[in-house]
Order: sequence, then structure tokens, then C-alpha cells
Amino acid sequence: MVDIAFGPSVVVQTAGDIKPGSKSEQAYISIKARIVEGTFSPGYRLVLAKIAEDLGFSVVPVREAIRRLEAEGLVKFERNVGATVSGIDPTEYLYTMQTLSIVEGAATALSAPLIDSAAVARARAVNKEMHDCLDHFDPVRFTRLNQDFHSVLFEHCPNPHILDLVHRGWNRLATLRSSTFRFVPGRARESVSEHEDLLQLIESDADADTIERAARRHRSATLDAYLAQAPATTQ
Repeated sequence: MVDIAFGPSVVVQTAGDIKPGSKSEQAYISIKARIVEGTFSPGYRLVLAKIAEDLGFSVVPVREAIRRLEAEGLVKFERNVGATVSGIDPTEYLYTMQTLSIVEGAATALSAPLIDSAAVARARAVNKEMHDCLDHFDPVRFTRLNQDFHSVLFEHCPNPHILDLVHRGWNRLATLRSSTFRFVPGRARESVSEHEDLLQLIESDADADTIERAARRHRSATLDAYLAQAPATTQ
């Protein structure tokens, strides 16, 4: 149980307090989706009555959902303002991406000998979808496809501990609702090109060190592009 400050009082709220399928759960899923996809951007004021009206609920389940999102760091409460969408914490993003570059690079290198031609074809098809959406760019869809692509490359990792760390890293990015490509859309085209480079390394049976370095550089390049203009995108 975690004490969460919401307004002038302190309440106790955990995910376990909200029943699956309840109105509170539905409100939580709906609001979180809008935050993740960017409809509710950092600093956006969450007017409970309006959200409740849109969902066809009373204010009570919406308030419970907001408290849960506050516990996850997606929402913050400001005195005399109310609930607003939190900005992205650049330090937390930095640490997450640095860690992910290491563990995902290792996972990709360990997976490489186990990736067959069918898996390569699947990854290449996903990368083509990413390329096709560049002209009419949708950062949320691109990010989702990006995860699908990388999942093909690391999902065969024989070390379950490394694989668990990779999954945790991706989950943490989702919590940070970090569709980095929303902030650095120019990085998307470079990313697609680097994906093909990775696939060619795997197809040519490049050694593990070469693949790991390439995967780490790929992840680090996205981080560097984001940090270069982070002051303009954070709270």
C-alpha cells in the first residue's frame, strides 16, 4: 500500500484497490492511453468533470484513476491548478536508455545465431512498415513498430535474466510514455536505415561483438538525438 497525496488530503490507493473491468479501471486505461499517445501532452490540465462526461461516468471513478496515474508518475497534482500530465523526466529517460542499450545489445548478440531466415523476413517486413509511415509520420505507431522490430531480434535470447532486463527497460519506457520519435522525428529515418544494417549483420553471421556494438550504437544514437533538444520537450 502506498500513501499518495492528492489535493489537501492523503489517501491510500493501489492498483489492487481497483477491480478489473470496473469503471475506475476503464477510466484508468482510457486516460493512460491518451497520455501515452500524446493526446494529453505534458502540462495538460485533467478536468475530472469533463473526462467523466466524455466517458459517461461519474467523477468518482475518474478521480480514482487519476490517483493511480499519479502513483505511476504520469500525473501530478498542483495546488490551485489540479491534476496535470507530468513532463518526461530526462534523467530517468537517460538512465533507462543507457541501461537498455547495454542489455538489449547483449540480448541481440546472443539471439543472432538463433534467428532464422523467417524471423529476419518478419523483422524486415516490420521495418518496411516503419519506412512506409515516414511520409505521413505517426510517432506512436512508429514507436510500436519499432518495439515489434527489436522484439524479433532479442526474443531468442537464451539468457532469461538478460531478456527480463530488456523487457523491464521497454516497460519503463512505456511508463515514461516515451515515444522519442515525437520529439525527434528526423531520427526515425536514420533508425530505419540502421535496422537494415543490423539485419544484414545477422544474415552475414557477423561475430557477436560486432552485432552487440551495432545494436548499442543504434540505441545510443536515439538517446543522443533526444538529449540534444531535451530542454525544449521536458517540464
